[in-house]
Amino acid sequence: MIHQVISDVTARIRERSVARRQAFLARIQRQAEQGKTRAALACGNLAHAVAACSSDEKGRILDMTRANVGIVTAYNDMLSAHQPYQGYPDQIKAVLAELGHSAQVAGGVPAMCDGVTQGQPGMDMSLFSRDLIAQATALSLSHNTFDATLLLGICDKIAPGQIMGALSHAHLPTAFVPAGPMASGISNDEKVKVRQKYAAGEVGRDALLEMECGAYHAAGTCTFYGTANTNQLVFEAMGLMLPGSAFVHPHSELRRALTAEAARRISAMIPGSPAYRPLSEVLDERSLVNGLVALLASGGSTNHSIHMVALARAAGLVLTWDDISDLSDVVPLLVRMYPNGPADVNAFEQAGGVPGLMRRLAQEGLIHMDATPVFGEMQHYLSRPALVDGQLVWQPVGESGDASVLSPSGSVFQATGGTKLLAGNLGRAVVKVSAVAPEYRVIEAPARVFSSQHAVEAAYKAGDLNQDAVIVVRHNGPAANGMPELHKLMPVLGNLQKAGYKVALVTDGRLSGASGKIPAAIHVTPEALHGGAIGLLADGDLLRVDAVNGSLDCLTDLSGRTQAEIDLTLEQEGWGRELFSVMRRAVSSAECGATIFD
Repeated sequence: MIHQVISDVTARIRERSVARRQAFLARIQRQAEQGKTRAALACGNLAHAVAACSSDEKGRILDMTRANVGIVTAYNDMLSAHQPYQGYPDQIKAVLAELGHSAQVAGGVPAMCDGVTQGQPGMDMSLFSRDLIAQATALSLSHNTFDATLLLGICDKIAPGQIMGALSHAHLPTAFVPAGPMASGISNDEKVKVRQKYAAGEVGRDALLEMECGAYHAAGTCTFYGTANTNQLVFEAMGLMLPGSAFVHPHSELRRALTAEAARRISAMIPGSPAYRPLSEVLDERSLVNGLVALLASGGSTNHSIHMVALARAAGLVLTWDDISDLSDVVPLLVRMYPNGPADVNAFEQAGGVPGLMRRLAQEGLIHMDATPVFGEMQHYLSRPALVDGQLVWQPVGESGDASVLSPSGSVFQATGGTKLLAGNLGRAVVKVSAVAPEYRVIEAPARVFSSQHAVEAAYKAGDLNQDAVIVVRHNGPAANGMPELHKLMPVLGNLQKAGYKVALVTDGRLSGASGKIPAAIHVTPEALHGGAIGLLADGDLLRVDAVNGSLDCLTDLSGRTQAEIDLTLEQEGWGRELFSVMRRAVSSAECGATIFD
């Protein structure tokens, strides 16, 4: 039986979304009623669509009884997570050709890496890239020559953007085809130690670079549980890919078999077939809540408090931070991956992976087993893939293979989930508490106010932060400078905490899945640029960040103050940032998904 709170939250999402969801479904139904859109194209349209094809491919695409699958790829060869996608289109085409079907690369979407752009100007465009990717995905599918969609994308803004764009063509069966994580390198504990030593001036750049290259060393996603791997876990839990496929190694035979199977299955689900299952039937309030529950139970990335709101809206659903917080109150933490623990995603996969987590959630009545996944039924998502005598099979997942990573039946790591809503006279924010020790979850200290992470770093190096403090970094919201991730702060604040100071962070910027042991009230809404109280703060104001009771307050009287003014020109121009001015003007608040779409 489903937990009452899970049922209640799902019901209120459905009820508040009635008008928006009906409009979405009506639009998708109109598209579906056109039938095989390729058949409606004029001869000249069709000729352009197949001009570059071989004669065999041309024949299959022009045969309206066959399936033509559109591939939207985020391949590039400089980013480890997306480099494995280079050969996927050829493999998919070969598999489908054997069945008499075809596939075409409908388009490519940009794939930028926050790991490369951390602390750099490019980070100021990172969040906006999600909506750009959504547009690029929709544009890729706009040729209307496809019967189904396969999405090749993994990382931070890329996968959410692809699903948002694919929802504009939600009359098509749609699935993600993941690529998997790289093999484990240097331990997460060692990474943190070296970074903190570098921030403290105890080791040089050569030692830091050697460590980083040892940690990020091969094709595949980074192995810590950041936003990229959170995407994969959450989207598998939502039924948007084959069961158990998220964390299989990129170069394994099992990975190749899963890619082929995804192609075969999606080609059998096209409009007009008995197995037709469009994306609009898969992504509803039940699958959305399943993804949220998996997010919270795994201690996933705080970026998803933004992305899940945005993709819900693209599906005609209205999700709020209150929904996420209420779910977090009853969803226990069942997984420990860095930064919530020392293990990485490969250890999680060995312990049972997403199917193992789904099994635990099903035991607790925390997921909708009547949701409709893209492939099969939700019961299948409690099974793991394997190759037996060269054949791909799914086997029911058993008990946790490592109780320190995935909690076994009857136990939890923490009674509540990893993300909590904060609200008070400073506005609303989210905090990731799954990696924060209980003694650090309530911090009351004087404010130290900055307008950039670089200024915080400079103050630390000058010895000006050796005190109990709530570090405030404002004018870093979506409308100000694109809401960059502020990861330069983590080694600095970690060192201050290690030195015995009580420290917390309050910001209208982001931290994502790598936020760890520092209590961080992030995504503060309203942001400073839009008149939020965070823009009234001054050094010395007494702040209280309470991640236990869910409050965020300034205990100093702020009446009579005016908003701090700051020249953001240098954060809004250069390196291509000026091209995103229209997005800064149009973007919604973080609580509404930080999106330019209605």
